[in-house]
Amino acid sequence: MATWNVNSVKQRVPRLLPWLDQRQPDVVCLQETKLADDAFTALLGDALKERGYEVALFGEPQWNGVALLSRVGLEDVAVGVAGAPGFPHIEARAVAATCGGVRVHSLYVPNGREPESDHYKYKLEWLAALRDVLEAGPADALVCGDINIAPTDADLFDPEAYIGQTHVTEPERAALQAIEALGFHDVVRDRWPTERIFSYWDYRAGMFHRDLGMRIDLILASSSVAPRAKAAWIDRHARKGTGPSDHAPVIVDLDEAPDGDIGPVVPPPSSPGSKKKVRLPQAK
Repeated sequence: MATWNVNSVKQRVPRLLPWLDQRQPDVVCLQETKLADDAFTALLGDALKERGYEVALFGEPQWNGVALLSRVGLEDVAVGVAGAPGFPHIEARAVAATCGGVRVHSLYVPNGREPESDHYKYKLEWLAALRDVLEAGPADALVCGDINIAPTDADLFDPEAYIGQTHVTEPERAALQAIEALGFHDVVRDRWPTERIFSYWDYRAGMFHRDLGMRIDLILASSSVAPRAKAAWIDRHARKGTGPSDHAPVIVDLDEAPDGDIGPVVPPPSSPGSKKKVRLPQAK
């Protein structure tokens, strides 16, 4: 299965469909689709059906939007996170369904923008509601998506560069740890505990080519599902070339690994990263 923030599915069609044909994932969670449901269906409905996918959607024009594609069943679809706040209205940030006996959540967690802002408080409240939903949910579950939190400093190219930024603050990490405390395992990090692994690189300042990224796209598996993981990796190749998303897909193979246990990042980073101090493009 895979999760991928495509940063506008309309712009990413030339990348998405060939990628589906290449990797052949059974379940795909997409985030930041930026399309209303009817527009998504008009754009991709036939192409996905031809490839054997059932589709669950929760979208909105221009912003946010999540999707769940499955070739192993799509049952009990639910949109949104029960009890989660809006900002001020409910945003299209979560869709869940049971796929092949596993409850799969495709999530686009609020960004938070700046620590202590209203957006930041919204993010923490949203994550608390998500934790409650997961605690009440089935034992067999996968939490997938753009979580917008780097779990530890090891998931950043340079922790000092992120001081004063969201995604790395203690309350955000504590909210993620509260979800993991329910028995969820970060399967990529469990498989590769000491490797340099990123899933997101800013478009600006050559961050991707210098391999100056962060790991904020996660797949968390419940304690009953995590032992089934045979491979876990980032498909960095999908971030290369013309018209990419600024995120790369995260792939976890359960039960069998068609590509083998091929490493944490495929292909390897093109650069080991800069030894010079780097200022984030968004830093004030």
